[in-house]
Amino acid sequence: MSSDEKQVAPRSLAEALRAKDDGSLAALLRARPDLITPVPTDLTQLATRAGTRASVIRALERLDRFTLQTAEALAVAPEPADRETLLALLAGDENDPAVVGAFPHALTALREQALVWGPDDRLRLVRTARELLAPSPQHPSPTGLGPTVAEATAGMSPGRIQEILTAAGLPTTHDAVSAVASLTGLFTDRARMAQLLAAAPPDSLDVLSRLVWGPPYGQVTAEPAARLRWLLDRGLLLPTAPGTVVLPREVALHLRAGRAHRSTEPLPPAVEPAATHRPQVVDTTAAGQAYTSLATIEELLKDWDEGGPTVLRAGGLSVRDLKRTAVALDVPEPVAAFWVELAYAAGLLASDGEADERYAATPAYDEWLELPAAGRWTRLATAWLSGTRTAGVIGGRDTKERTLAALGPGLDRSAAPEVRHRVLTLLAALPEGASASPDSLVARLHWERALRGAASSDDLRARLARWTLSEAESLGITGRGALSAHGRALIGAESSAPAPEPDSGAEQASGPGDKLPVHHHRHHPAPPPQPRSPAELASAAARAGKLLAPLLPEPLDHVLLQADLTAVAPGPLQRPLADTLDVLADVESKGGATVYRFTPGSVRRALDAGRSASDLHAFLSEHSRTPVPQPLTYLIDDVARRHGHLRIGSASAYVRCDDDALLNEIIADKRSQGLRLRRLAPTVLAAQADPATLLEGLRSMGFAPAAESAEGDVLITRAHAHRTPPRTAPEPVPDGPPSPDTTLLGAAIRAIRAGDLASTTPHKPTAAAPGRNGTLPRTTSAETLATMQAAVLTGDTLWIGYVNAEGSASQRVIAPIKVEGGFVTAYDHTADEVRTYPLHRVTGVAELADEQA
Repeated sequence: MSSDEKQVAPRSLAEALRAKDDGSLAALLRARPDLITPVPTDLTQLATRAGTRASVIRALERLDRFTLQTAEALAVAPEPADRETLLALLAGDENDPAVVGAFPHALTALREQALVWGPDDRLRLVRTARELLAPSPQHPSPTGLGPTVAEATAGMSPGRIQEILTAAGLPTTHDAVSAVASLTGLFTDRARMAQLLAAAPPDSLDVLSRLVWGPPYGQVTAEPAARLRWLLDRGLLLPTAPGTVVLPREVALHLRAGRAHRSTEPLPPAVEPAATHRPQVVDTTAAGQAYTSLATIEELLKDWDEGGPTVLRAGGLSVRDLKRTAVALDVPEPVAAFWVELAYAAGLLASDGEADERYAATPAYDEWLELPAAGRWTRLATAWLSGTRTAGVIGGRDTKERTLAALGPGLDRSAAPEVRHRVLTLLAALPEGASASPDSLVARLHWERALRGAASSDDLRARLARWTLSEAESLGITGRGALSAHGRALIGAESSAPAPEPDSGAEQASGPGDKLPVHHHRHHPAPPPQPRSPAELASAAARAGKLLAPLLPEPLDHVLLQADLTAVAPGPLQRPLADTLDVLADVESKGGATVYRFTPGSVRRALDAGRSASDLHAFLSEHSRTPVPQPLTYLIDDVARRHGHLRIGSASAYVRCDDDALLNEIIADKRSQGLRLRRLAPTVLAAQADPATLLEGLRSMGFAPAAESAEGDVLITRAHAHRTPPRTAPEPVPDGPPSPDTTLLGAAIRAIRAGDLASTTPHKPTAAAPGRNGTLPRTTSAETLATMQAAVLTGDTLWIGYVNAEGSASQRVIAPIKVEGGFVTAYDHTADEVRTYPLHRVTGVAELADEQA
């Protein structure tokens, strides 16, 4: 093959893909996984799919700002464009060195994603991408450029074009095509354009300066002013519609010094550190918050242990129930919504599916409670990192203007996992112990995904980034805004060398004047990493748990009892102790130390749960590091002495007491009138109220009744843990098809190559199939059988058409091995394996050309 033949440019994207090696095809399918779903039959179908509007838009959305600017510049360049022309549109006349350095990587990225094809001297943008990015009156280009001279003069009369040539100082021509070419040549010649504009009135130059960076369209009256008339006469402004003029693209590029964009951004904006702390401080702060997150989830689900709020008819949690949950957790409502959604994402919370549907803990919650603290945390952290449900949008509106409710539908945002992982990765790139400026993080994300949102603070990716920072802090992945050691392990980031200890031994916070090392990228950055598989995420979570475990506080087995009927827990308590104390006392305050208060009601609650006074005294003596105060002993004995003196059962309801004087006191009390009591016997009162109402009514009057069973025994009212049936955690909503693994890529590429071989291999013409016209070969049954039998003897390779049982037709290249019983057994080059085909499903057969056989 000669060197000239090697330089032949591909005529289509399919030919360009055909020239790629398997590694390049794998990179394309990995970057654009929608192209492999389902696997294309050949490279022509792959090219067709790569040019569809939906696929091109998805590919453009994943480009960083400079790569997108490169594609936008190619969309306004002549087609095909050479590499130097494209670089000039980006670097301008001053040949910006940063642009020159980043340009090769951007062009390579566009080629790898099959958005650009062709050699360096004939670069072409995929047609659909050009339609999306090229300027038009309906869809202005981000470059701010207008149409070319040829496009703007398409409907202009030939005489008018000749008048423009004369006014611009150019000789007239014999036809409109050469006239447009002459005018274009003037506008693209820097020296002659400079002479032309030097003669322009200052007011006319002012008009051009207002249009040069776009939008390039302006309005004129039927009688334009002199400054506009001068420009119109020379074609520096061209009419596009009655009353509308446009600045031609060639003129704008001259005025812009050759730049297609007003501001070219070849380098990503640096993520600026906001403050720095000692890594040890960051890790311990994050660990403390991680333990708090576990306690918060436990408190939430313990509050819903006997059945939580009801499920709205449209699904989700009502605003009132969310407010009650926020009060119970002592957090703002948005924070409460986050914890509720996190428990749901981790599979710990779900609806019970009953007729009166309510939210409750799942059986997985009980299993979760048995895990070590670090294991419980990794379960929450991985659910958050990979989940698509986004608590931040709660309270907003969906497309039908319905309010988005916690635990309700419509909360999935498929970009959330990628943004969360990317934000944490950017934090990991900072020096250890450094937090990031939120604005610089948002700017960096905008640069990396330029089409995913406008460069403003209220687009989805910006909001996701800010929510990520606050949620990661709440979960204990970050501490004081900086990524912790276990947070680095969770995202699989390598930990850098420990930062030097400050001389004073105290943490240092950097203010506006402090200087921290900032890593500026001198080369085009690599694209963000692909999402990790579940196995990789589980492995990273296990490493994170090992780093976190030594930092978590050990649960305590004691409290400090005080004389004011309170108990202070100086840290987290062991579960049996905490569970018993939650029944025996009320939580008064939380924080580093939890304060419990003993009241008559809380003690009665413990007695109702089956504890005796002696049990409570023994429990407090065992778990208190201080002597049991005498007031607390008296409180327990006093409540226990009166507990159960009155008995309530169901008649509709009755009160039984051996002390008839006490019953007289109850009947005489005006507060009992609502219970409508009457005496049935000296020791029995009947009430027209159910037992629960009667029980609460007498307790509100200051008595201490106890419920009794039908046999007359005291009912022990232990807390009933309501659980849903087994539930699976909600599946994340993917952002498009998943990235294929190596095995799938290899198999897909082999199938595509084989299918392409079947569709492109030359074959010998036959009487029934005189030439390749994209249709299946057609031969009679006798001809098919004879050709197959001959190929078995000679070892030839054949091209066949085949229709499977579902009626799907395909072309295949086979080497027949055996023909018998109405079947042919052959090595199928398309499938790369030996297969057997019924002869009656073969539409026809043709021998391959001699040079291909």
